[in-house]
Amino acid sequence: MRIDPGEFSPLPTAPGSGRAPWKRIARAVLGLAGPEAQLVRHAETPWASVTFSGARHTFVLCFDGMEAMDAGEQFIAALPDHEFAIAGKLVADATIRSVDQRALPAPRTMVEAELLVLDDA
Repeated sequence: MRIDPGEFSPLPTAPGSGRAPWKRIARAVLGLAGPEAQLVRHAETPWASVTFSGARHTFVLCFDGMEAMDAGEQFIAALPDHEFAIAGKLVADATIRSVDQRALPAPRTMVEAELLVLDDA
């Protein structure tokens, strides 16, 4: 299943939570990953310290086919140093948690990425 980052359907949000900011974060991640990337899963966990609040976002992306695997390699290399521009948010940390590459039965790379996203006050 291929998800167009510009066409997320509205999701219900908890009272008082405002609009779901994960959509903007997902668009930014998929924009970096390129059109060959497929969003498989997203998870969000609230995060806070004494001075900051935000959330950890985990994305699992799939890159099917040889060309897509090349795009996956570029994403893996670019993510940790990428400067995201997300209104109202600051990406404090971006890491690759796991990579699973397979050549058979068809070339595929699965990438799990985690972003610590802080609310920009």
